[in-house]
Amino acid sequence: MGETVFRNARIVVGDSIVTGSLKVEDGIITAIDSGVAKTGKDMDGDYLIPGLIELHTDHLENHYRPRPGVFWDPTAALHAHDVQIAGSGITTVFDAVRIGSDADMPEMGRHVDRLVNAIRAGRDEDRLRVEHLVHLRCELPSHDVVEQFEAYASDPITRLASVMDHTPGQRQFRSLEDYKRFYQAGRTAAELEAFVAARMAEHERYSGPNRRHIVKRANDLGLALASHDDATLAQVEEAEADGIKIAEFPTTLEAAAASRDAGIAILMGAPNVVRGKSHTGNISATDLVRAGLLDILSSDYVPFALLQAAFALPERVETLSLPQALALVTTNPAQAAGLNDRGVIAPGKRADLVRIEVIGGSPVVRGVWRQGKRVS
Repeated sequence: MGETVFRNARIVVGDSIVTGSLKVEDGIITAIDSGVAKTGKDMDGDYLIPGLIELHTDHLENHYRPRPGVFWDPTAALHAHDVQIAGSGITTVFDAVRIGSDADMPEMGRHVDRLVNAIRAGRDEDRLRVEHLVHLRCELPSHDVVEQFEAYASDPITRLASVMDHTPGQRQFRSLEDYKRFYQAGRTAAELEAFVAARMAEHERYSGPNRRHIVKRANDLGLALASHDDATLAQVEEAEADGIKIAEFPTTLEAAAASRDAGIAILMGAPNVVRGKSHTGNISATDLVRAGLLDILSSDYVPFALLQAAFALPERVETLSLPQALALVTTNPAQAAGLNDRGVIAPGKRADLVRIEVIGGSPVVRGVWRQGKRVS
């Protein structure tokens, strides 16, 4: 790939911003220099930041299933997703695929197979702009979640698994009324009550045994493990005992504080920051930042929200610098996922880079490089 120099850039290096130049050789950062360089790609004073790392996005599934009952070609869905991810400054993405069939998706395994095969082929044939890895979102009350987990857990592109339970009356849906509002579309009152009762029965029958199996297998395989929507001290204690490393979307301050005490990295949604609140009425991510209880941001369902949130937070939280905010979407997720070759601009690290111009207070992506190669 040869040598590339980026000059006249504001380079985010750790906790500081260096105005100068950066040298890349064969996809690896080799030097960072302050001052004026006479040759190289002129960044016109724009920011040069590490490529963003996304641990939990449902966006591929949204492209694959754009409407209820409508399923798109998986290769086309993947490439549409890939373009948007790259354009959002994300250079490493963990595509979250939900495993475990339910009443809404009785053949989930077939759909997951199509998506994972598309990701695998795209990687093998070097057709993708960014690096795609797989995050298995394990819905514990499902009767076939263990079977589907075993089908993909040993695949080298699977690097993260999360244990989830969307049973009404707990975690994300502690309010039974909120759950009913979320799932009431197209159902009569009697049908909704039957739906809720069936979900509770599945939880009682399957959640405990499924969690024990998946946690043990994930730890045996060395997969990073995440919990989902922890709300209580007891749930965090269970996560700690299970070897959980990431707490995704804790719904209460109590759960977030307990996760910090347990050494579990706290992940929240960037759309929560951008909007100023959770779409389900749970705790605000910005409040967790103010309390010093946030480690990682995830775009969840809006890819560009990662950059928006990282640049917005220093304006809202006086004690937070831009480099510290950017660490929530670069360095910290890399460390939590065991990706020690990226997530920071430093000699010897991958040249995953994003050029950002700030226009009217909003970040605009001007260029994206993955291992020194321009991809957007």
